[in-house]
Amino acid sequence: MDALRRLSNTFYDGVLADPLLAPVFADFTRAHIERVTVWLAEVFGGPAGFTAEHGGHQALLRAHLGLSITGEQRTRWMELMTDAVRREIPKDETLRRRLLEYFDWGTQIARDVSAGPVGQDLGEPGPTPRWGWDGLV
Repeated sequence: MDALRRLSNTFYDGVLADPLLAPVFADFTRAHIERVTVWLAEVFGGPAGFTAEHGGHQALLRAHLGLSITGEQRTRWMELMTDAVRREIPKDETLRRRLLEYFDWGTQIARDVSAGPVGQDLGEPGPTPRWGWDGLV
């Protein structure tokens, strides 16, 4: 949890200072970092805290509705996350690569979902995805 929290803090410090991404996070509060940390812990095999406390996969997807994330914003998001991973994750290139593969996959979904209007019915997306050494579990 500590490593994921540091990663999230470093990443969002960069996001909030970035002119391209800061507007997407106009309603950002520091509580967002804790929710992201709990989400990442669940995705990477930890306890199902995000599902239990924050509504699971459906809630995460719904939070992206109406954001209209552009390709340029998604690319910048990945650049900042890559920098945060390099700064905060141990010098294990396989671990870093697997984390970034997850973020690449997830940001593609976030961008697609963000094109929908707030309140759109997303159907049942299933449980929170789990990500392992070989990708989506």
